[in-house]
Amino acid sequence: MEFLRKVLVVCAFIGGFGGVSASLAADATGTAAKASNKDAVCTKCHDAEEVKPILAIYQTKHGVKGDSRTPSCQSCHGESEKHLKGDPKQKGRASPDVLFGTKRGTSGSFAPSEAKVQNTACLSCHDKDAKRTHWEGGVHQTGDVACSSCHETHAAHDKVRDKKTQTEVCFACHKEQRAQSHKISTHPIGAGKVVCSDCHNSHGSAGPKLLKKNTVTETCYSCHAEKRGPFLWEHQPATEDCNNCHTPHGSNITPLLKSRAPFLCSECHDGPHNSKVPAAGSAAGTQGGLTAVPSENYTGRACLNCHSMVHGSNHPAGALLHR
Repeated sequence: MEFLRKVLVVCAFIGGFGGVSASLAADATGTAAKASNKDAVCTKCHDAEEVKPILAIYQTKHGVKGDSRTPSCQSCHGESEKHLKGDPKQKGRASPDVLFGTKRGTSGSFAPSEAKVQNTACLSCHDKDAKRTHWEGGVHQTGDVACSSCHETHAAHDKVRDKKTQTEVCFACHKEQRAQSHKISTHPIGAGKVVCSDCHNSHGSAGPKLLKKNTVTETCYSCHAEKRGPFLWEHQPATEDCNNCHTPHGSNITPLLKSRAPFLCSECHDGPHNSKVPAAGSAAGTQGGLTAVPSENYTGRACLNCHSMVHGSNHPAGALLHR
């Protein structure tokens, strides 16, 4: 009898759980059906024959009607009563409440809404992601950059979310970085192995230049971990900021250096070695029995020939970064 009682309890629990699941499924289906009905008001005019791919949204996450979180057309564009029913105070059809697009783009016969209005519509759903914590007050937000400036909501393929095409979107505004990326020494941007979002968070950051980390050096260490250390003998400029010597988007001096040695080194180390080694003498040779001040330019020596461990050394005798 005790065993039979336990079986009955388990069956009752499973039956109750199944009822809850069915109820949740019904709610999700009902929500999806309501969204589809709202969409039908728009899609009866905005069909596949339009130039812009309106119906392609159903190939994206915004068009999955089996998901209760999926928005309807009105969720983003507003109820747009005047657009649907007409406005007696206005000649012709009124614009939707919220129309996405950019000033340089086209939005049919209507001008796009202000960037703040567009972004408010997007952030009504996309405000809980940690990547957008610093959006308010960020460079793009204060510069009136709209989400639609980078993202294509109705397109099955959003270029900015694909490594192969992301740089096309960023370079549309950042033309200086586009030019730098075509120099001799660059990150493998053209091959799609390194893209803007590997270093930058376009939605805002606590670091400079929208970097994903708090400093330039921390961001570089995300890939260049071998330069992190800790080192017994540190080279202060390398520890302080990689930009002291390197330029990240491209250079005509490998490896991404801002200038050639010894000129780059001389920006900090501004005194000659004053070596008495004859091989280090200048073109004047000796003067009065004394070796002249050595000329690095004459001997053609680069600092890296001797000081090869420029990022730091762990050798007990590496105080001068020789080894």
